[in-house]
Amino acid sequence: MIMQADIAIIGGSGVYDTSMLDNVQEVEIDTPFGKPSDAITIGSFRDTNIAFLPRHGRGHRISPSKLNSRANILALKKLGVKRIISASAVGSLKPEMKPLDIVIPDQIFDRTKTRESTFFEDGIVVHIGFADPFCPEMSSLLSDIARELGYSVHDEGTYVCMEGPQFSTRAESRVYQNLGFDIIGMTALPEAKLAREAEMCYSMIATVTDYDVWHEEDVNIETVIANAMKNEEAVRNIIKEAIPRITLQRSCICASALAGAIITSPDKIPLESKRKLNDLIGKYI
Repeated sequence: MIMQADIAIIGGSGVYDTSMLDNVQEVEIDTPFGKPSDAITIGSFRDTNIAFLPRHGRGHRISPSKLNSRANILALKKLGVKRIISASAVGSLKPEMKPLDIVIPDQIFDRTKTRESTFFEDGIVVHIGFADPFCPEMSSLLSDIARELGYSVHDEGTYVCMEGPQFSTRAESRVYQNLGFDIIGMTALPEAKLAREAEMCYSMIATVTDYDVWHEEDVNIETVIANAMKNEEAVRNIIKEAIPRITLQRSCICASALAGAIITSPDKIPLESKRKLNDLIGKYI
């Protein structure tokens, strides 16, 4: 029997440590949108079941633009997950947000171009609210824990999500700075949008690896990887402290995002769409 999970961690293979879990099992999940990036590891940490998903697959083999985020999020939903902690390496667009700092962003700006960012198509129209893209309850908790553990943490910030996989040009980096963005990465979207459509809480631990290319030192993959590896321990420590303190009773905006958002009349939704999206909209139709 496949274990269910309450909380999911999405990140690179170094972000999590399955040795902290008991009763570990790997599960393969199919979704109407295909398979997720890799098998999902599920285990128990104290009294909570946790699911781990390597965003880019084991061995980091899937480019940000090619991630099947719909399959990733829906697979976690099918396992019962209500809250997602995303771990992501980012570049800094502000001098005060230094490499090895931690940012808990509260806003996103979308600069992606080619990604499927909604579950709803084929005869069903849904308009969810997305003014506050990260779960405020969980983000506040993560900020508090990071500070308690002594890390240099920034409680808020706007994450500009670029398409990638190339890094920014100097012109782009300067424009992002002038627009007031704080950090830049390639993976927050469409994850955050899809998690909201699935009524799952989504918050991010963003770890700064570099200053992008506005700084006197150009960004390069060697620096990014080296600093990402240094940040892994901090992320693991924050996650371990957060899990016992995350309540599964939710009163946040995420828990009822679909209420009133489904524009199409239930009797007009094609049967195939109902079947395909039963894990998301079953209680509303």
